Amino acid sequence: MKRFLVVGNWKMNGLSATNADLLGALLRPSPTRDRVDIAVCVPAPYLAQAQLICQGSDLVWGAQDVSAHESGAYTGEVSAAMLHDFKARYVLVGHSERRQYHGESSSVVAAKAQRALAKGITPIVCVGETLQEREAGQTEDVVKRQLAAVIQQVGHCASEIVVAYEPVWAIGTGRTASPEHAQAVHALLRAQLSAATANAQSIHLLYGGSMNASNAASLLAQPDIDGGLVGGASLKPLDFLAIVAAAQAL
Repeated sequence: MKRFLVVGNWKMNGLSATNADLLGALLRPSPTRDRVDIAVCVPAPYLAQAQLICQGSDLVWGAQDVSAHESGAYTGEVSAAMLHDFKARYVLVGHSERRQYHGESSSVVAAKAQRALAKGITPIVCVGETLQEREAGQTEDVVKRQLAAVIQQVGHCASEIVVAYEPVWAIGTGRTASPEHAQAVHALLRAQLSAATANAQSIHLLYGGSMNASNAASLLAQPDIDGGLVGGASLKPLDFLAIVAAAQAL
């Protein structure tokens, strides 16, 4: 039976008081969710708060980025060792906003994934095409190239990553890939991972393009979609928990 993973990406949102309210709502007694693991990737200043509030619960925490460098004169960077110090379980690497606004190449993303794995942190490797690339019929080439860079860098550890397909044209736009399109891309990524590791079926493949309470069930019902990387809806506890409930019900 499939086990789902639902991850909230808060992006650059939150303050101490509102974070406490949001995490508190997610931690209240809830219906059984023995088929779903849940996590939140919070802004770096709030890792300590997430650790304090969530420790001992089934809600785990992670970060939104990590440095490609181990340590040194890299002002403003956050190393994998620092994330490990806060017992972060996950870290996003290669999110489309990092690729677009900060010029991160696939080789940089791959280096970040390797740094995370070296400290026992699971990288959630984000891949996805822009609207222009989609309309040019380049979706498969783009996502395969982005994932290939990580597979080549991490080698035999490829089975320890999580992959999130996030069509850039669907992020924060309210547009969502159809379940059929999302499944086709996830199947492509699964096949690519299968060529790299014998444990590809155990790797969580998440959908990350405007998943919400109303579309979660149809997306999560697809055979190669193992969960969601949830943006805006993760800031609304009722919506986020509705996505978790949709996974649990499948």
